[in-house]
Amino acid sequence: MKVYLNNRIVTESDAKVSIFDHGFLYGDGIYETMRVYDGVVFMLDEHIRRLYRSASFIKLKIPKTATEIKSAIHKTLKANSLKNAYVRLTISRGTGKIGLDPALCEKPTFVIVTNEFKDYPASFYKKGVSLIIPSVRRNLREALNPQIKSLNFLNNILAKIESKKKKAYEALMLNSEGHLAEGTICNVFFVLKKKNKAILCTPSLDCGILDGITRNIVIELAKKDGIAVKEGRFTKADISRASEVFITNTTMEVMPVRKVDFTSFKVGAVTKLLQEAYKEEVKKYLMRQAIEQAEY
Repeated sequence: MKVYLNNRIVTESDAKVSIFDHGFLYGDGIYETMRVYDGVVFMLDEHIRRLYRSASFIKLKIPKTATEIKSAIHKTLKANSLKNAYVRLTISRGTGKIGLDPALCEKPTFVIVTNEFKDYPASFYKKGVSLIIPSVRRNLREALNPQIKSLNFLNNILAKIESKKKKAYEALMLNSEGHLAEGTICNVFFVLKKKNKAILCTPSLDCGILDGITRNIVIELAKKDGIAVKEGRFTKADISRASEVFITNTTMEVMPVRKVDFTSFKVGAVTKLLQEAYKEEVKKYLMRQAIEQAEY
């Protein structure tokens, strides 16, 4: 594997970061994960905008322009001969003396890791995955803004440990007020029926969640297909009354849920419709990118 580290491509064995890097010492940094389809990084501009937003929240100066970041990503993909892949872009505060003051770090550490994308098991999409609602709560947004894609992931890791202990695929966390928030690596949607009408529900941003890029796409696709969407504050009781549930993120796209704690669900019509609609959206994006590149 070849890795992009601070302006150059290096081998995996040479991709070394100092033990005094504040990303390692304090989780002081940000990241983005992207998916690559046939050589095209899906929603690349949106991911880069969110990266800059995260950086602005923690007063971190990204050492590259958006154009330079794009070039570095494509250079890393080319170095690894990858067409279908995932990309992990990490920027830490950098190396400095021990202490919390960001001024101790002279310049950020910039890393891009790419790897071949391997499909999730087909059974996940056909039958769905299981979730638990863990005892671990989502961080208070007043303590750590969820709009920051931070390297400090201990909150999510503790929830993940609990889900593994209970043999579940993922943990769906509540916020401090007991409202549904998000998974350790995903956003959640569920369908409630009201007078035979399907309403697609998802926690609102004020519940303390990240505004996932896939989440935003799914909301827009649902509205285009005439599905009512409600972003709000929901409880465990609300999701237990749902007719179907699914989770979303950049790599898994739209993944059905078969169980939340002790409540079972079937893979429903809304989930299937949005799975297909999302795949079509990816195809359209790839076509647009191909046309733009040909014109360029």
